[in-house]
Amino acid sequence: MDDFEAMKAANNDFEKDVDRECLEDELIAVGIWGIQDPLREGIAESITKCRVSGIDVIMCTGDNKDTAVAISKNAGIVSKEEAEANEYSCMTGKEFREEVGEELVEIEVEGKMKKVPANMKKFREIFKYLKVLARSSPLDKLILVTGIQECGGVVAVTGDGTNDAPALKKADVGFSMGITGTDIA
Repeated sequence: MDDFEAMKAANNDFEKDVDRECLEDELIAVGIWGIQDPLREGIAESITKCRVSGIDVIMCTGDNKDTAVAISKNAGIVSKEEAEANEYSCMTGKEFREEVGEELVEIEVEGKMKKVPANMKKFREIFKYLKVLARSSPLDKLILVTGIQECGGVVAVTGDGTNDAPALKKADVGFSMGITGTDIA
């Protein structure tokens, strides 16, 4: 403790940032920790079965982009090559909305009104590559489901809470998983 007090006195009682720089000399890292939740058993095999069956899987999550990409690589949703090949393969919800529009717009088709993504041309371009949608909101999921249906796709959605309810309702098939918020979903 005497060494610390002497160092403090010799460096203006650490009043300014420059006075505290001496505290960061000759430091030794004791350890670095990393935590990763393992995938649930059978997830990677299920994704493989989907791919073999011609089903495209898009992961929509609230996780940040780096975490979402890492999880999707482990699950087999996106390969390293796919993730790096196109700017649209792994996007955030904000990036997605900036490209396809911030909302669904109503258009008339054969005398009937329906809602579609504001920029369907851009949606079609993105949809060809999209594998991961990170930091996604309920609106992002709804825009995604609506756009895929507008492209002629049949959409199945899994969800576990209130934030998934709009996409679950809009989807052709909805699977509500038994976690918190399931009653509303």
